[in-house]
Amino acid sequence: MNILVVEDDRDIRELVCQSLTQNDFQTVGCRDVQEAKRSLAELRPDCMVVDWMLPDGSGIELIRWMRRQDQYRQIPVLMLTARAQESDMITGLDSGADDYLTKPMSLRELNARVKALLRRPAVYLEKKDTLQLGPLLLNASTHEIFVNEMPVEITKTEFKLLKLFLENPEKVFSREQILDAVWGVNAFLGDRTVDVHILRLRKLLKPHGVSGMIATVRGTGYRFSDKNPD
Repeated sequence: MNILVVEDDRDIRELVCQSLTQNDFQTVGCRDVQEAKRSLAELRPDCMVVDWMLPDGSGIELIRWMRRQDQYRQIPVLMLTARAQESDMITGLDSGADDYLTKPMSLRELNARVKALLRRPAVYLEKKDTLQLGPLLLNASTHEIFVNEMPVEITKTEFKLLKLFLENPEKVFSREQILDAVWGVNAFLGDRTVDVHILRLRKLLKPHGVSGMIATVRGTGYRFSDKNPD
């Protein structure tokens, strides 16, 4: 999992990055808004930790900008700031931050909050009746799947799984994230459940020549892409 840390104070930035790295995350640090935007385009992080006050703008402005961009709006954001007033927290959350943590912070709490954000399904995507990637089309209203306009018979769970992928093309999902998004955060199921349903979904799509759109990301989970033909 890649975490982008946007913090102008070098000592705090390095401390946060080091702590996250020790918890098996890959981190990239940025000191201002412009550098963060460049890193967003290059890295496509799984989560962000963003300071409020930055040299060339504010974390609030950065988050608001992200929520207007289709390719970034689903990235979870933890705002990390010294601004501890209730009104500041409300402003941060209303601007699109998913969580809010004040400095000085506990590094253990920081890591716990990042992990919690990564377990959440994406919530910023617009709800659409139809989703399409390459030759594959999903109709959410009628619960139908088509490949090159030919219908595909699919089960309810595999439909939900495919819908998650089509709503988030190119995004790498861990098995835990898929479990939370498809079965719910209170479902007590193992990672093997995800693997079994991915296998079933691939079998359903294989006769139509698009099973390769589901790519296994070794050591992480799965990614859905039209760049992986059968």
